[in-house]
Amino acid sequence: PVEIISARLNPSAMAPPMTPERWEATSAYLRTTFGKQDEHLCGLMAEAAAAGFPEHAVTSDVGRLLQLLVSMTRGQCAIEVGTLAGYSAIWLARGLSPGGKLYTIECDESRVAFAQRQFERAGEAHRIEAVHGDALTELRRLRDQLPPHSVDVIFFDAYKPDYPKYFEVVRDMLCPGGLLLADNILGSIKWWIDHQDNIHRQGAHALSTAVAADPTFEAVAVPIREGVLIARKNNDGIREQPHEHAKAKSKTTPRVSVV
Repeated sequence: PVEIISARLNPSAMAPPMTPERWEATSAYLRTTFGKQDEHLCGLMAEAAAAGFPEHAVTSDVGRLLQLLVSMTRGQCAIEVGTLAGYSAIWLARGLSPGGKLYTIECDESRVAFAQRQFERAGEAHRIEAVHGDALTELRRLRDQLPPHSVDVIFFDAYKPDYPKYFEVVRDMLCPGGLLLADNILGSIKWWIDHQDNIHRQGAHALSTAVAADPTFEAVAVPIREGVLIARKNNDGIREQPHEHAKAKSKTTPRVSVV
């Protein structure tokens, strides 16, 4: 393209280099523009910090992304791994369809109790079930309890070294068209994706490579905040050929003109 050739010939035509200051300004812009939240959500994590919990929740723009993604599915059943204070669970629940349900798993009992109060204050307690227990144990229990291929959205935001193990358990729980989401796929407070010896980086990277190589998923990582993995399960476990699909559709679907 002409624009690329021009940029190569004239470096000043390229976008300014990304710096820590520019990244922070960009993130702040995204939060301000796309992360509008109600008064309760705005103060939830400050309240959690005052109660002695870490402020490790997603940001409001990521919360909005989660709600939007859930709303683009059937929205009947979702699972979150890592409740903490309940902030992201509220965003997820608000994307559900009427009658939909979110299971959110947390290993710390005090966090479960705190989050449950937040769900009630947010008016979402009727569709969120807070599950106290080990993530892998509770995921396996839900796998046995729920109908096969019945989960619309699964969101990981917990212990990164176990991300690949979570994926092994939930892979066949997702329905066709269901979404697998994971936070911190590029980094967190104490590590980034280029810190190859960090066990949290290794877990996040192992999940990304496993999902990207799995033919039953189409996956991408969005570099918002600390990176969000978005993977959609294919309808039949085989990648469709779009042009063939389009040909078949054109043969069977009549054109309709509206005057």
